[in-house]
Amino acid sequence: MSLDVDMQEIAQIFIEESLEGLDVMEAGLLNLDLGAADPETINEIFRAAHSIKGGGATFGFTEISDFAHVAETLLDEMRQNERDVTREAVDLLLASVDCIRDMIGQIGDGEIDVENANAVRGQLEALLANEAVTSATPDAAAAEQPSVESGPTEWHITFVPAPGILRSYNDPIRIIRELEGLGELSVECHNADSLALGEFDPEECLLAWELILVSDAEQAEIEDVFAWVRDECELSITAAGQATPEPATPSTEAPQTDAKMEQAPEQKSVPAARKPVAKQKTATAQESSSIRVNIDKVDALINQVGELVITQSMLSRFTSDFDFTQLDLLREGLSQLSRNTRELQESVMAIRMLPISFAFSRFPRLVRDTGNAIGKKVELQLTGENTELDKTVLEKIGDPLVHLVRNSLDHGLEDPEARVAAGKPETGVLQLNAYHEGGNIVIEVSDDGAGINTAKVLEKARARGLVGMDEQLPAERINNLIFMAGFSTADEVSDLSGRGVGMDVVRRNISDLGGTVSIKSEPGIGSTITIRLPLTLAILDGQLVRVGEQCYIVPLISIVETIQVTSDQVSQLAGHAELFKLRDTYLPVLRLHELFGVACDSKDITDGLLVVAEANGQRIGILVDDLLEQQQVVIKSLDANYKQVQGISGATILGDGTVALILDTQGLLQIFYSTNTKLGKTAVA
Repeated sequence: MSLDVDMQEIAQIFIEESLEGLDVMEAGLLNLDLGAADPETINEIFRAAHSIKGGGATFGFTEISDFAHVAETLLDEMRQNERDVTREAVDLLLASVDCIRDMIGQIGDGEIDVENANAVRGQLEALLANEAVTSATPDAAAAEQPSVESGPTEWHITFVPAPGILRSYNDPIRIIRELEGLGELSVECHNADSLALGEFDPEECLLAWELILVSDAEQAEIEDVFAWVRDECELSITAAGQATPEPATPSTEAPQTDAKMEQAPEQKSVPAARKPVAKQKTATAQESSSIRVNIDKVDALINQVGELVITQSMLSRFTSDFDFTQLDLLREGLSQLSRNTRELQESVMAIRMLPISFAFSRFPRLVRDTGNAIGKKVELQLTGENTELDKTVLEKIGDPLVHLVRNSLDHGLEDPEARVAAGKPETGVLQLNAYHEGGNIVIEVSDDGAGINTAKVLEKARARGLVGMDEQLPAERINNLIFMAGFSTADEVSDLSGRGVGMDVVRRNISDLGGTVSIKSEPGIGSTITIRLPLTLAILDGQLVRVGEQCYIVPLISIVETIQVTSDQVSQLAGHAELFKLRDTYLPVLRLHELFGVACDSKDITDGLLVVAEANGQRIGILVDDLLEQQQVVIKSLDANYKQVQGISGATILGDGTVALILDTQGLLQIFYSTNTKLGKTAVA
């Protein structure tokens, strides 16, 4: 069904309200007590389903309204005390929520796929008729699997990465190597196009792969290998002999809605003119284009604009008739203007602030389903759900949190039998906590599981050459090794973890948001992973530093301390590499004036100041001439206005109109180690 432009705008409201209603339904179903449930909770779930049904009928989405009607009938029987709340009914209603969410996500396609919805609908109708239900939680992905009687399946895989995939630290070769662990793999690589040397961008991936995998693995296991790059590639996974639709041509005009860009297995050619793959949005992580704002915030904003108009009127009289006897009045007006501007800025930023409960709301269902799948009993505790942060940060922190929660469920919490043997309750506790601290938001993911096996982590790190065979590390350093690329302590690969492609991506994603992540663990007691993020990506609390006549900004969140250097604390290694001894640790020293080619007051290290900054568990000393004031700065994208520069995360305009560059601590560390390749990271970190 196609909608005209006006109806599309109205339908978008229906989509957003329906997604909110589905969240209400899911949360209510997860809170239902089996047997005689709370009437108010049942009524709340019923009202949400009724609103979705009515909206679907109004806009002609009969597939949605008809399906919602059947689910609504089951809820009505519970509401009228004609049917008890059973686990079977709750599972089916949760599956119904997933079906409606999928159908809503397909509205923009012009056609809604009801194959999976019809299967769930049949089970709902069977339950209403008091007939036996074959499966309470049908798996749509399993329905797509071909039936194989015996022996391994020959899987045909077309993998076309987006040109910018390398910039997100994803390596296609590493993904292909992971496929080799699933069975016998044959690989054919294609060149997307022939470019002149002057047109070639070394940071772009212009290759595509056709792969044939002979394996006993299910399709879901193969898809899991590509989990971190599904939004940055064209991907087709089909079994030999499985029917596939005509190849789809990616477009930058509209997002693709099917993650499996189906292509006939025998087609080996790759289009010469490739376009960037549009970002795909899944039904479970849709980014809303609107914000629901409390009327009190809007009223406050209007009042502050009124105050600003009054101040502007006060200052305007000085433009035509001013003498020095009015200087005090001018100063008072400028002070009032500064106060009004600051309050207006805070009010505008408050409009974008949303409670973190929007991110936390997905975890009760995730923990319930994952715990059931792996046979673990888990109690989820959520605290600080009303803690607010910027909408952009909120949307980007969701996926890293999902991985951390799944990692705690799989690696952290023990099986019920192991917990009882260790003298613990058989039900493990997983806690998500959020709070404000020092102008940042802190999110903690804690569990009362077995903790990190530091001996096993150290053994794996030594086996991979990450740590010297005789090198001794404190427990905190050992724990943070799990964030290194490709590192995993899992003895076998599972659907949840084991490939070592997750924790390093989590750290990078958090680092890209200007945040940090750390871990604390006690064997037998549990682990706590702490994420520290800025409240907004638009404004940064920074420390101004001076190098010669140039000013730079170091994010306050990354600064550990500032030190006056003495010559006996500095050593030279590997040619020109300088190391500074800070207590019992050696830190690399990076001279900003050498890196950026600017003049400095003095080249003697003892005449400067060393700003010790931290990123991803590693520290570096940044040599500057002087420290200036601390202030909030508005971040301007350097990539959008000029080009990406390693070691620089952005720029800002200072009060005197000059431009100051914002330093990227992680980028500076990479610059240091790339120019000092013989200096091992673990020797100085």
